[in-house]
Amino acid sequence: MAAASSTDAATVTRAAIVAEARTWLGTPYRHQASMKGAGCDCFGLVRGVWRAMIGPEPDEVPAYSRDWGSVQGTETLLATARRHLIETDPGALAPGDVVVFRIRRGMIARHVGIVSEAAPARFIHAQEHAPVAEVALSDWWRQRIVAAFAFPGL
Repeated sequence: MAAASSTDAATVTRAAIVAEARTWLGTPYRHQASMKGAGCDCFGLVRGVWRAMIGPEPDEVPAYSRDWGSVQGTETLLATARRHLIETDPGALAPGDVVVFRIRRGMIARHVGIVSEAAPARFIHAQEHAPVAEVALSDWWRQRIVAAFAFPGL
């Protein structure tokens, strides 16, 4: 899918976001990458869907560590989501929402995915050592959601 121009951004739909995310299924995991079919990490998946749906990324992405700064305690991923996406109710997830996870209590948020179905809940994400996959948003994952966001224009 070609990148949407700024005038097309208003035509972005939840279904289009999910359809684009599904085109990334099978993309191998590559830390800091964001290239469909070649490699991406969880953030790279969201960045790639942004480019296809919205257009150029709003910020140049600096290098980031696998732990997203957990040693320093900086909530970089969560702050970036709050700066560019629209925060929504994590208890009322809808297809196309971006979910941010805190994998361990007391640690920073360091994982993201895109909700693909509301009931039964599923999401698309990239996880180390595995290709991009669509999986159940199980209780294990739900308990780790710290925030949910919608793409601009929804």
